[in-house]
Amino acid sequence: MEHMENESHEGKKQDEEGHHNNEVVRLEEYKKLIDVKTALRQSNLNPERPDASHLRTLDSSIKRNTAVIKKLKAINDEQKDGLMEELKSVNLSKFVSEAVSYICEAKLRSADIQAAVQICSLLHQRYKDFSPCLIQGLLKAFFPGKAGDDIDPDKNSRAMKKRSTLKLLMELYFVGIVEDASTFINIIKDLTSVEHLKDRETTQTNLTLLASFARQGKHFLGLQKHGQEAYDEFFMGLNITDDLKTFFKKSLSSYYDAAVAILQSEHASLRAMESENAKILNVKGELSDENTALYEKLRKSFDQLLRCVSSLAEALDMQPPVMPDDGHTTRVTTASELSPSGKHFSAVEPIWDDEDTKAFYESLPDLRVFVPGVLLGEAEPKLVDQHGKVHEQTGEHKLEQGAEVQNNAEASVPEHQLEGKTNVGSKNREKKDKTGKEISKEKEADQKGDIEREKVRVTDGASLDNLLQRLPRCVSRDLIDQLTVEFCYLNSKANRKKLARALFNVPRTSLELLPFYSRLVATLSTCMKDLPSMLLSMLEEEFNFLMNKKDQIKIETKIRNIRFIGELCKFNIAPSGLVFSCLKACLDDFSHHNIDVACNLLETCGRFLYLSQGTTVRMSNMLEILRRLKNVKNLDPHHSTLVENAYYLCKPPERSARVSKVRPPLHQYIRKLLFSDLDKTSVQHVLRQLRKLPWAECEEYLVKCFLKVHKGKYSQVHLIALLTAGLSHYHDDFHVAVVDEVLEEIRVGLELNDYAMQQRQLAHMRFLGELYNYEHIDSSVIFDTLYLITVFGHGTLEQDLLDPPEDFFRIRMIVTLLQTCGHYFDRGSSKRKLDRFLLHFQRYILNKGPLPLDVEFDVQRFQYGLHTEQNE
Repeated sequence: MEHMENESHEGKKQDEEGHHNNEVVRLEEYKKLIDVKTALRQSNLNPERPDASHLRTLDSSIKRNTAVIKKLKAINDEQKDGLMEELKSVNLSKFVSEAVSYICEAKLRSADIQAAVQICSLLHQRYKDFSPCLIQGLLKAFFPGKAGDDIDPDKNSRAMKKRSTLKLLMELYFVGIVEDASTFINIIKDLTSVEHLKDRETTQTNLTLLASFARQGKHFLGLQKHGQEAYDEFFMGLNITDDLKTFFKKSLSSYYDAAVAILQSEHASLRAMESENAKILNVKGELSDENTALYEKLRKSFDQLLRCVSSLAEALDMQPPVMPDDGHTTRVTTASELSPSGKHFSAVEPIWDDEDTKAFYESLPDLRVFVPGVLLGEAEPKLVDQHGKVHEQTGEHKLEQGAEVQNNAEASVPEHQLEGKTNVGSKNREKKDKTGKEISKEKEADQKGDIEREKVRVTDGASLDNLLQRLPRCVSRDLIDQLTVEFCYLNSKANRKKLARALFNVPRTSLELLPFYSRLVATLSTCMKDLPSMLLSMLEEEFNFLMNKKDQIKIETKIRNIRFIGELCKFNIAPSGLVFSCLKACLDDFSHHNIDVACNLLETCGRFLYLSQGTTVRMSNMLEILRRLKNVKNLDPHHSTLVENAYYLCKPPERSARVSKVRPPLHQYIRKLLFSDLDKTSVQHVLRQLRKLPWAECEEYLVKCFLKVHKGKYSQVHLIALLTAGLSHYHDDFHVAVVDEVLEEIRVGLELNDYAMQQRQLAHMRFLGELYNYEHIDSSVIFDTLYLITVFGHGTLEQDLLDPPEDFFRIRMIVTLLQTCGHYFDRGSSKRKLDRFLLHFQRYILNKGPLPLDVEFDVQRFQYGLHTEQNE
């Protein structure tokens, strides 16, 4: 634990150091930018313009000047230096207006503004009439005049043009080309006009422009950039008066307030529409195209306006607007895409997989059988009154004990009723007993009663704590049902709140507890109606919080939350409308963790809702949307697999039932002996049973079963060879048929070279080796098979198909065979044959090229075993 804390502390320290370094670099860059602006401002305020004689020495030809001026229409940082050199080499005295028009037409990006400022500074320092003409040309972007030819028909292009022009004008003011700050008054007056609030697109554009103005010109508003106060000396020299600052700040604040009022009004309309749509969805399961289109339009407009207003608030150093809580509204978008699937609810298909699962979710214990009704809040008032009267007759001491019992059963009668009855009882006692001794006795009894009540409360609190500590260990139906009954004896409003909080705080990695916790809530919900509502309220609030945060963290918390809601839905505690609203919220933003949340919800209760009659159509529509999103989105393999699993878990693909092969009883018995009963201890029993079979009828089927050694355990292949040897003593031609079939299967495998047959081929190689070990074949058969494996298909047109260079499976086959029977080739002619083959095998391996690690390991292990045996 200390190690983890040290690592966490070191990580935080590194993050802080990295953040500090980034801040230092940013301030250094900002300082360099201020120094450049200061130098440009000094040069522009006191320009040393060349005289007429110097300008006459420069190129004044129309062709040259026109070529240079045209380049002003595409100013960028890469071509800035070359363009400035060309501007210094020409005389633009007669072409200033043309140069200005090209600069005004240029489509500048944010990264090109500084390059444009330097080029404008160069022209300002060379030509006296450049600045007035430039300012007048730039202002036409905001005030085009009566000529409609200058207006771009594209609204987006006009908005981008205004934004770049406003940035350029402010930068020109900072460097001294625009000398009067009042130039911006008319621009701000136009942008903050209340008339523009009637047009939504114009309002969003103006909000964006004002946010850009506020960020770039904080000193126009009397604001300071945080962390950059040391460089305010430059801005102090701009001579922005207090009246101008007041005007700009007041205009922007007023426009911001008006936009916030519109935003709140639109939000209220959106909430009303969402509530109406939620009602329609719960009733019909889908929305009409008209409602969907209207909602989409209003949602899109609201989201865009919210982004623009928040951006302006941030630029003005104000808190962004906080919209009222959406409550229980449901976000609805692509309802028009909902289309019922071809398969509808079928009453034949069961909801639950088996009877145990059905009993877990539907057969809940009846608490009234195990717990007195007074503890469940079901005691009748008359019975309580009678109970109180009896205790009054038996004496004051017993009355106090009865009061203690009623306090323990707090849920049975509301507190204010109990208080009322206590007051009535005390008044009656005062009327009947007026002597001082009786009053003193009553006070003593009250004090004793208070002490006893306090003891009971302490005991109940300790009992509840013990019960809550046992809660995570209830991992079976019996344990959780027992704990449910025990809680009823501690039932009170405060204890129910503690229980709801404990259930809500289930560990995020203990997902296996969620079904049992949900069963507890479902069992108690029959008598304690407030417990499910408290828990659902907390879960829904947590879900909305996690969805709105948009953080790609806390994935385990999100999964725990949504699975808890799903389990409660299967107990009919969480309404289906809540589940569908959660799923819809995930599908609206189908990315990152929302995919995991949606898939976990479907895995938990998707099939339950799909097979439940009231929610079949709606769940089918949701699954169709999920399938379409998977096809449209470019999901990574992990998320793609999650979506497919969730979809087919809810809605398995339709396919015909698998028809099991019907075998005669005799064949079934043979397969049972070979594939189920056969092991080291039962091999003699199996052999005796096989000898008892009617041989004429079973011989062919026995050969067929012996060749299916790959269907049994690989470690028991030698037992099949042992059975072959045992049967060959009584049926001479049986082992011959088995060997022939094994050799034929090996050759067929080489001819097909099918990946799906590789497991079968390895089993056959092992079987062939074991047949040699039991002396059913000669060594010549083994070596013929080894050479066949290395040369089959080589030198033919089909070599690349039968044994491609990248295929190393034949090496595995050879190694398997030699590991099975190669230890017998240690002397005489067999050893010489093996040595010759190993040379041939080594050549075959070298022709293959570099071996994969697993194949190389098998070869080395085989070689080591072979050398060890030869040395011994």
